[in-house]
Amino acid sequence: MRSYRYIDIVTAVFVAVLLLSNIASSAKILDWGVSLFGLPLAFDAGTLLFPISYVFGDILTEVYGYARARRVIWIGFACALLMSATFALVGFLPGEALWQEQVGDSAYQAVLGSVGNGAIVLASVLAYLLGAFSNSFVLAKMKVAMEGRFLWMRTIGSTLIGEGFDTIAFILIASALGVFPWAIALSLMVANYVFKVGIEVLATPITYVIVAFLKRAESEDYYDRMTDFNPFHLR
Repeated sequence: MRSYRYIDIVTAVFVAVLLLSNIASSAKILDWGVSLFGLPLAFDAGTLLFPISYVFGDILTEVYGYARARRVIWIGFACALLMSATFALVGFLPGEALWQEQVGDSAYQAVLGSVGNGAIVLASVLAYLLGAFSNSFVLAKMKVAMEGRFLWMRTIGSTLIGEGFDTIAFILIASALGVFPWAIALSLMVANYVFKVGIEVLATPITYVIVAFLKRAESEDYYDRMTDFNPFHLR
């Protein structure tokens, strides 16, 4: 496997965005007072950052190919599980007396406890894997079919599918397991999807700049013509 100068930086940003968005999602639900056809567009706070992971997922697949993007997706998955286990362990261990008086386990559990909650972790990782792999797969196939043209169409098109799978799976699983109330499930689903796709569209010029830079710097523009798209192969 070739050695690249910048793939580690792209990987680090991808994983950092994934972890931060998971923490923010568990910490707060936002409501800007905006409605769409009478449906309040409330969304979890992680939605502010999570779409950037799709931008970097697009960059990974476009420049380095599906196989290398697949490795990064699994790295993100492993880091998310480690983060969840850490927060769960911290919540289980006894707190110091002064901390208990000033903050307390109830406050910790209310804000960060759900990051280590099995329900939110299950919803998050399953939705993440489904969305990330479908996004990378669609982008790789579209690149070959379009012979590398129309990058904007490929990044937005793959995001429409990947974010669709991710959003629907996350909200449905999380609501079924009691993380979110069913009363706001549809609102969360619509708001998350609209916001995430909107961020991808707005980030298109930045995606063009980063992709062009990396292709020149790495001397790479990978086409997945002979790729094994099995998500469980790590080679």
